[in-house]
Amino acid sequence: MAGTKIPESVLVVVHTPALRVLLLERADHPGFWQSVTGSKDRADEPLAETCRREVLEETGLDAAAEGCVLEDWGLRNVYEIYPHWRHRYPDGVTHNTEHVFGLLVPSERPVRIAPREHLRFEWLPWEAAAGRCFSMSNVEAIRLLPSRAGAR
Repeated sequence: MAGTKIPESVLVVVHTPALRVLLLERADHPGFWQSVTGSKDRADEPLAETCRREVLEETGLDAAAEGCVLEDWGLRNVYEIYPHWRHRYPDGVTHNTEHVFGLLVPSERPVRIAPREHLRFEWLPWEAAAGRCFSMSNVEAIRLLPSRAGAR
């Protein structure tokens, strides 16, 4: 039976002004660390709304809180969906489009992880965070953080 997951997602690099990055360890793959990610709930859901919803669901952080800045980095990654996850999508869907965003938070915040999705969280310097991610698109996004922050 085919799934209904929409093959359009967001990657949100949550970071502080000091370029400390929030990473989450996946519950379904212990040892695999990543930024906040998630798919649209509906085809017409604005990407910024997807970001705010996923950040809140996965971390308990409110991306609309005072001092927080959500920014569309204008980057798109198209990648092949792992075969063992394709059942979540409609028949014939093999690729996902990922939109990269940054979320500046004023300082490291306590995080409330979603236990079905993640095991732990850590705030790390950007270089260490990039070195820990399993997804190359996540690594590349974090490596862009110093230039993105400098442009602000």
